[in-house]
Amino acid sequence: MGRGVFFGWFVVAATFTVLTLGFGVAYSFASFFDGLERDFQASRGDVSLVFSIAGFLYFSLGAISGPLSDRLGARPVVAFGIVLIALGLLGSSFAQNLWQVYLTYGAAVGVGIGFVYVPSVGVLQRWFVRRRGFATGLAVAGIGVGTLVAPPICGALVEALGWRGAFQVLAAATLIIGLLAARMLVPNPAARGLYPDGDGTPVGEAASLSGMSLGAVLSSGPFWLLFSSSTIVSLGLFVPFVHLVKFSVDHGHDESWAILLISLIGAGSMSGRLTLGGLADRFGRHRAVITMFLGMALVQGWWFFSTSFWALAIYAVFFGLFYGGYVALAPALAADYFGAKNVSGILGVQYSGTAVGNLVGPVAAGFAYDATQAYDLPIALAASTAFLAVAVILTLPSPERWRRY
Repeated sequence: MGRGVFFGWFVVAATFTVLTLGFGVAYSFASFFDGLERDFQASRGDVSLVFSIAGFLYFSLGAISGPLSDRLGARPVVAFGIVLIALGLLGSSFAQNLWQVYLTYGAAVGVGIGFVYVPSVGVLQRWFVRRRGFATGLAVAGIGVGTLVAPPICGALVEALGWRGAFQVLAAATLIIGLLAARMLVPNPAARGLYPDGDGTPVGEAASLSGMSLGAVLSSGPFWLLFSSSTIVSLGLFVPFVHLVKFSVDHGHDESWAILLISLIGAGSMSGRLTLGGLADRFGRHRAVITMFLGMALVQGWWFFSTSFWALAIYAVFFGLFYGGYVALAPALAADYFGAKNVSGILGVQYSGTAVGNLVGPVAAGFAYDATQAYDLPIALAASTAFLAVAVILTLPSPERWRRY
């Protein structure tokens, strides 16, 4: 199996696969929106809550799954998450009331992704030091691929089988492919007699296995600046994944074209994750993350003035590019500041702030639409919070400067 190929790249492939599955399920939610809204006679705010419950859980539970993975290894934790995603999708297909979808898709799928995301990304940080940004970007490109390919696939499944049948197909595919990929998540290079980055000497091994304790991290200034900026930007970050399709349809575009906007976010996201991680390794991950925040703020402002399909398509691609670049760089930047030993637990706590934004943003946007019959207010707030996040992260010192003091 790839004799001569560094096993870390198989860990990258496994992480890529489980993230494609988990976030493909999560970010294809817009494909199921109409069916849930129609069959349960629900408002947009009510249906948006399904996505927000899932998002809140999969980001907040990293604070549990991350430290658990540091102790037990990523393989059993991720496998448990895959099983939960499959059971949640299957249970949703039999729901007779919207509250049952809250429990199955919202809770079970959300918890499942929470046990997949941070552990798989965290374990990767131990396999690479020099090429950490590139490897992480390549792995989390799975989120972009899932966002790119899952919405049209799910749309076709819904058209052919109905939303219930589509959930059942997704459940089976996630279970089989996900469990196979989880087996490849070996905890560190030493477990296979290797060194980080595939080097033939122990250079980098100490860096990959050392780091600050979680308690020490939580008392540091850089952590709280990272936490605050990511929490603030997340208030608007997840709004387009739920509402961009409905926004586009409201402005007269065909639904099949509107769903492609989510795929364009995925295409931009995949590009950002594949290219920006490697560039940041060369030019500085700290500066690159600040650039990603500024880019997200500018494109949210663009959305406010966009109604034509071409303008929305431009928004989707560039939003995906900057959002994807940030997601690719965040784990590597955390390891730069605090070391890789406890990085899963650190990321889990950091992402718990993102969970709040995921819970509040899409639901607030849905109820704001229900009240005003327009998306002007939620889009304006998404842009405003993104610019506020830029102001916060600009105060973050570089890892090198912080360590000097």
